[in-house]
Amino acid sequence: MKKSNLSRRNFLGTTALAATGISIIPFNYSFTPQRKKPNSKVNGVQLGVTTYSYLRVPHSLEETLGYILEAGINAVEMRGVLEEGLGIPAGPPRRRRGSDLTEKEKAEIAEATKAAQEKQKQWRLSLPMQKYADLRKMYNDAGVDIHIAKFAPSRWSDEELDYAYKASNVMGAYGITDEASVEACKRMGGFAEKHNSLAIYHTHGQFGEPGFDVDTLLSYSPANRLNLDVGHYYGSTGKHPNDVIIKYRDQIPMIHMKDKTGPNHPEKPNTSVPFGEGSTPIADVLELLKKEKWPIDVFVELEYQIPEGSDPVKEVTKCIEYMRNILE
Repeated sequence: MKKSNLSRRNFLGTTALAATGISIIPFNYSFTPQRKKPNSKVNGVQLGVTTYSYLRVPHSLEETLGYILEAGINAVEMRGVLEEGLGIPAGPPRRRRGSDLTEKEKAEIAEATKAAQEKQKQWRLSLPMQKYADLRKMYNDAGVDIHIAKFAPSRWSDEELDYAYKASNVMGAYGITDEASVEACKRMGGFAEKHNSLAIYHTHGQFGEPGFDVDTLLSYSPANRLNLDVGHYYGSTGKHPNDVIIKYRDQIPMIHMKDKTGPNHPEKPNTSVPFGEGSTPIADVLELLKKEKWPIDVFVELEYQIPEGSDPVKEVTKCIEYMRNILE
């Protein structure tokens, strides 16, 4: 397996860009220099959240920052809210579920999709990078660092991929994450190398599929990395995720944490549940990272059904506290 001199640590140390811009007061949060900033790094283990967790509540960039601060989090993966919050035009129309389209309808959708994608492309290429500098300042001023950007750009044009990595660098992120596929792993690594960044691939149930070869995917570029989703790994295989973490520790800058049932659960196999209600060995993973002091971020990705009377903001806070209690 290829090794690389690109690491999360030296990237963070060498690409701290000076971001200047307007200061914005985030949603439902009055930040003052005297107020204690959030800290979710516990005994050397950096806990955080992917902003995908907040898509089921109002989630402007300011509102999302308010939610993050409420949970006491200081490190995030920006996903979903990023370009949406900066005003990107609407994406391509979605096909109606369970519908059989006529040839005319298919052609109309294809034409609308192409037009929407071109409109988004032009928006990206004309967006001043100062917008991302302003975003970074807003979050950094409140004590929150943007560690990862998820643009999902592997199918974008070359110009849009350059845009994504420029934006990622301006925000202070150490890399971009996209879904793991042969196409993505072959393509994104070169752009990551060009921009002195990382290309980080998120896994779902691939480890449970026959013939899945993560070594080959990582080998396409020395900048390629793995975003191991601990919950998806356990839910699809029933195996202990620490085995993968130990083997690929130098190529995993981040993991997604969720609790799931195993593949052989009698009622709800491979199902996301509130932390502590599944059988994913969350504590084992955290204790390993605490013991070894590996620089691997642990981000909550909220996917389970929200209990009655609660909401995603409260549930993310519970997840962070659950992990914090294990590590303290």
